[in-house]
Amino acid sequence: MNSKRPVNLDITTIKLPLPAYTSILHRVSGILLFVGVGFLLYALDLSLSSEQSFAEMKALMSGGLVKFIVWVLLSGLIYHFVAGVKHLLMDVGIGEGKESGKTGAIVTIIVSAVLIVLAGVWVW
Repeated sequence: MNSKRPVNLDITTIKLPLPAYTSILHRVSGILLFVGVGFLLYALDLSLSSEQSFAEMKALMSGGLVKFIVWVLLSGLIYHFVAGVKHLLMDVGIGEGKESGKTGAIVTIIVSAVLIVLAGVWVW
């Protein structure tokens, strides 16, 4: 096993194409949603247990930190949905090429950014 192939162990020197970054963000947003759903279900359970706990949850949801957390989770959901639609389109043969993949990544980022800003306006 005396291989003369170059070995690059410094991951910071590797330049990934834009579609790779959008795919990685799609996975990260999925993990964020998986964790966030647990917190949202807990909040739902608290709000449905009694009238008093509903009032407490309503007061808690008006705080800035909780609004930010809700916005982050909503942003993850929006990005995951938009990137998921792009992946589904690729599964049926639309946007599989190199240039169309880059265009699809740009469209995914722009559409997600616009929807995330609108969600921020709605949450705040």
